[in-house]
Amino acid sequence: MSKFFDLINHSDTPVLVDFHAVWCGPCKTMEPTIKEFATEKEGELKVLKVDVDKNPAVAQKYNIRGVPTLILFHKGNIVWQQSGVVPKHTLEDVFENYSTKQ
Repeated sequence: MSKFFDLINHSDTPVLVDFHAVWCGPCKTMEPTIKEFATEKEGELKVLKVDVDKNPAVAQKYNIRGVPTLILFHKGNIVWQQSGVVPKHTLEDVFENYSTKQ
């Protein structure tokens, strides 16, 4: 997972991390939304998926209590975090609001 930490700490672009689990119904609901958002923001944003069952130490480090949980990082800092199903327009709003402040 050191590659994960390198990416969230040293990426020039924001990194959206999708903490999920394969057994999680809401995670499956979010998957197409996240893929579409990642495609639209290619070059402006990196998107990572982290399976909490395969990476419990990372989930614990960020106090992930439920899935899906989305966290937007920039240069190692958490700039936004939300659990549950998030509509695409919310992701767009969060990203645009963050981008205009940079």
